[in-house]
Amino acid sequence: MDNTGAGAADAALPHPHEPHDESLASRLNWLRAGVLGANDGIVSTAGLVVGVAAASTDSSAILTAGVAGLAAGALSMAVGEYVSVSTQRDSERALLSKEKRELAEEPEYELAELTQIYRAKGLSAETARQVAQELTAHDAFAAHAEAELGLDPHALTNPWHAALSSAVSFTIGAILPVLAILLPPTQWRIPVCFAAVLVALALTGSVSARFGGSNPRRAVLRVVIGGALAMAVTYGIGQLAGVSGL
Repeated sequence: MDNTGAGAADAALPHPHEPHDESLASRLNWLRAGVLGANDGIVSTAGLVVGVAAASTDSSAILTAGVAGLAAGALSMAVGEYVSVSTQRDSERALLSKEKRELAEEPEYELAELTQIYRAKGLSAETARQVAQELTAHDAFAAHAEAELGLDPHALTNPWHAALSSAVSFTIGAILPVLAILLPPTQWRIPVCFAAVLVALALTGSVSARFGGSNPRRAVLRVVIGGALAMAVTYGIGQLAGVSGL
């Protein structure tokens, strides 16, 4: 029995351990954005509560500052992400609308344009023309949107999802320093918060570096040093404010 055809077909299939699904890349981008949002929540809230704790031992004042910082930061992240993604989505929709209009008005020109795109990718003129014709027959709009614009018209980013993801990730990150500053005894509040925050930053830095394919050690050093400096500065400001009675 000749298994040549079956072997060739199997060879054409993606390896089961290789992530060829575009939705996987999208999910990884969302996860990476979530990690970065949590990192922002950790650093900004930690700086706030450490500064207040350096100026006062009043737990209610520290809690109020922490909750206020958490709420303000989460809402700011959500609004910023919503506006940013909405603007991007509007631009993408305008491009897709233009492409749809061009397909309706100049189908032959668009077919030639798609053929040229595949020729530029290395296909022969005959093969590029055949590919363009088959893709056009299957779904002309999707084929042109992907090849010309790099967009999937059926999977545009949802600004509400982006806003919710940013708010939730920031909130999760911000909860850590609030708990770390309030749960220990008064004399241990700031050291425990510093330690907890630096460990959390090391974890988020490592995870985000792995998603981006960069050096985890370098990323961890950057984020840990940055977080430590932020807390040190706000601690110093809090000390000065506490001493001066502001």
